[in-house]
Formats: sequence, C-alpha cells, structure tokens
Amino acid sequence: MLLKTSRSALRWSLPESQVTSEALYLNRRRFLAASAGAALAGTALPVLANPYDAEPAEPAPAWFKAKQAGIQWGAIKADDALTPFADAARYNNFYEFGTDKGDPARFAASLRPEPWSVVIDGEVAKPGKLALEDLIQPHQLEERIYRLRCVEAWSMVVPWLGIPLSVLLKRVEPTSKAKYVRFETLVDPEQMPGQRSAFGLIDWPYVEGLRMDEAMHPLSILAVGMYGRFMPKQNGAPIRLVVPWKYGFKSIKSIVRISLLEKQPRTTWEALAPNEYGFYANVNPEVSHPRWSQATERRLPSSLFSPNRIKTQLFNGYAEEVASLYSGMDLRVNY
Repeated sequence: MLLKTSRSALRWSLPESQVTSEALYLNRRRFLAASAGAALAGTALPVLANPYDAEPAEPAPAWFKAKQAGIQWGAIKADDALTPFADAARYNNFYEFGTDKGDPARFAASLRPEPWSVVIDGEVAKPGKLALEDLIQPHQLEERIYRLRCVEAWSMVVPWLGIPLSVLLKRVEPTSKAKYVRFETLVDPEQMPGQRSAFGLIDWPYVEGLRMDEAMHPLSILAVGMYGRFMPKQNGAPIRLVVPWKYGFKSIKSIVRISLLEKQPRTTWEALAPNEYGFYANVNPEVSHPRWSQATERRLPSSLFSPNRIKTQLFNGYAEEVASLYSGMDLRVNY
C-alpha cells in the first residue's frame, strides 16, 4: 500500500550545507529508474543490497535477502537531507550495550539476531510465538524516510525498511479489551553487556508502550532494516519500533514481546523519572525537559564549530497526520 504524507507536513527549510549530496541523489535516481524500467519490461526488479552510499553491510539473513526484490522504495519520503549512515550507525542510545553514544557500535557485535522470535500475547484472539521471518513474510517491506528526534535534543533523518505495525496487530485479532500495546526488549546479559552492570539504573527488560490508536496509526512501523540493508545490531536488530512523532526512546529496539493490554503499561523511563519522561513523549518544542529546552535540536552530522542547530516542530513535523489523536488533551500534562 502506497502511503503518502503531505508536503507541508514534511517540508523543512534547509541551508545549502544540508542538501543531499549529488552522488547520493543520482545513485537513488538510477536505482528507481532501473526499477521502473524493469517493471515495464516485465522483468524482475534489480536487487541492490545497499542503494545508498554507505559502508559494507553485515551479512543479512536469508529471509531478508528474499524480501529485498519487492521493497517499495520511497513509500514515505522527506525533503530533509538524509543523515549519513556512519552517523546513524555510530551515535546511538542503546543502554543494553552501554551508556555512551559509541558503546552500541563498539559492543553490539555480541548480539545474535538470528534465529529470532517475537511473542505476541494479551488481549488477542491469536496469541503465539512467531519466528521473525514468519512475522515479516506476508508483508511487503516499505522504505519510510522519517525524522528521528531524541529527547536529548539531537536528531537524524533515517530511511527505515519495515512494515506498518497495524498489519501485524490486525493479524493477531485484538479483542475489544485491547487499549494499549506493550513492547519488551531482549534480556540476555551474555549478548548485551550493558545489562551486566551492577550500577545500572534500568530494571530490565526495557519496556515501552503505545495507546492502541497510536499503534494502529499508518506512520507507526516495525523496522527490520535501514539504508537499504538489514538492521545493524547497534540500531536495534533484528526488529525495532519506529514512531516518528515521538521522542526516540519510545522506538524500542530488539523486540521480543508485544502484548496487547486493557490498562496502560508502566514504561521504563516513565518509571525511572516520571517528571522527565512521560508515557506519551510527543515531540513538543513548547514543553521543555526539566533540564533543557526542547525548542531547538542539533541535526546530525554536527560539530563544535558547526552545531547545525534547527528549530523543533510540534510532533516532529507530523502534526497534520497525528494531532487528531490528542484532540482535547493538555499536551503539557500528558507529556
């Protein structure tokens, strides 16, 4: 299904220094042109493991390779320049591997993303444990280019590969009692050295949640790849949530359980610091974090002498699509 978002919702005023490079632009144009030509000729689409100018990818599992030929490229686009792969893959929050931004890239090699399964339970007619390849197999992978805004006031623009979360939820047939969706990350200190620390603040597993209508919204996806490749371990392999109008900590990584619930789940950061990290976590430049303003953000790549600071948009620029979900709510109270 081709999803479109309005240009007004995705438009951003960019200085020339942030414009997508000519090499990257031409590379993607050649790929799309080749795909269109192949379709008209009735031949198979060209299979490119990496249509972006990025470093060699780690080997992808067979099920992912089999899905590559049918990827719907550019299902949702953004006018913003893409963040270089090197920045997106090396500047992460993934506390299961450490608290430093570089720790995930340094220590995630120990993660074993195959085989992988996801338990789906709670208020559903069809609970069960699905191998990841069976979870993805019935659905076409789509490329979604989304802005990613961290609560720490830095941001990226990332081309994800995934499926709408709604299609999976419909498959398991939620009951009338299903009002929320709870997500849970893998707990395995052998694979995730950050979970071995005796001084960590997090009571594992990492837990996040959405209201049912948020989970069913067309912009919410389960991603299994980025930049045309299988999801890097440090970015949440093999499957993660992406909810682009919320702060990044809502987009939970390395998911092993999805539970549909009648009552709102208690999420990890909400439990640790409820005055700083609310359940909704919608991007809002008018609601400051207790320790810093959210009015602007630092768009990566950036440096001390070139901070690349831009204004933050309400709902991260997706207000036209999602504001109706919160009609009548006080977004300062329900932060």
